[in-house]
Amino acid sequence: MPRLALVFALLSTPALAQVSTLAGTDGKNALGTVPCATNAGEPLRSCNAELRRHDDGQITLAVGMGNGEVRNIYFTDGVPDSTNSAARLSYETQGNVMVIFVDPGEVYEIPTVALTAQ
Repeated sequence: MPRLALVFALLSTPALAQVSTLAGTDGKNALGTVPCATNAGEPLRSCNAELRRHDDGQITLAVGMGNGEVRNIYFTDGVPDSTNSAARLSYETQGNVMVIFVDPGEVYEIPTVALTAQ
């Protein structure tokens, strides 16, 4: 019984929630989750997300922030260049994950493969 409790505890830890998931796609757009934190100092959690590919090659990542708001992040050539926030946007690539920062404390992680041209 202690093993079962340990397995359950591990499965419910935030560390395991820090993985992007794909729930569905039509070959162009995708629904799933991305790791995110919407307030400074908060641990990453899974946030519902939609990746929309536009005919002009641009991409919009719409992330549910958990408070009824949606953060839109706009990409050109696979690089985030603006959001629907007036705050400063920056990013860095860590291996095969792009980490996007929106001041003062928002963090979003997306696999770089999701941003490549199709």
